[in-house]
Amino acid sequence: MKHHMIKRAEAIELLHGHIQSENMRKHCYASEAVLRALARHFGKDEEQWGVAGLLHDIDSEVTRGDMKSHGIAARKMLEGKIDDESIAAIEMHNEMATGKERTTLFEHALAAGETITGLIMATALVYPDKKLASVKVKSITKRMKQKAFAASVNRDTILECEKIGLSINEFAALALGAMQEISDDLGL
Repeated sequence: MKHHMIKRAEAIELLHGHIQSENMRKHCYASEAVLRALARHFGKDEEQWGVAGLLHDIDSEVTRGDMKSHGIAARKMLEGKIDDESIAAIEMHNEMATGKERTTLFEHALAAGETITGLIMATALVYPDKKLASVKVKSITKRMKQKAFAASVNRDTILECEKIGLSINEFAALALGAMQEISDDLGL
């Protein structure tokens, strides 16, 4: 199934054109890595899922944290550049703006995948060496239960992994492994 899609290099260019924050760019790279790993796991189009991970927060600097428009603005920015299925998943990673609930594998994967990156990064930063290489799956799952730790990270969204057939342990292992592969890009 061929999608109308921009290549990764063009997606990176688009990301850098709209996102100046280095931390937000790193979040997008981490999300891309996790989404690629999820695509491989589910036998889906790795390019498609990776580009969606990369571009899911493309509107974050124009919407400035306004959760009523975040995702909806992204749709307008991406229409005609990437396929409709990816745009829908990107829009739906912020259900609040759409007033709808996520239903598809892709939607759950993107929402859970981009959200767990925040928990994993925060976990890495409490290690003395601040390196992803030191992070263990059990420290991620332990931090899941500590609501005060990385409190802005929505645990319910991460747990949508269960709706797509992954236990939190499997999901944390997959996401951590994906992020460890690009640790240099993430500076962790």
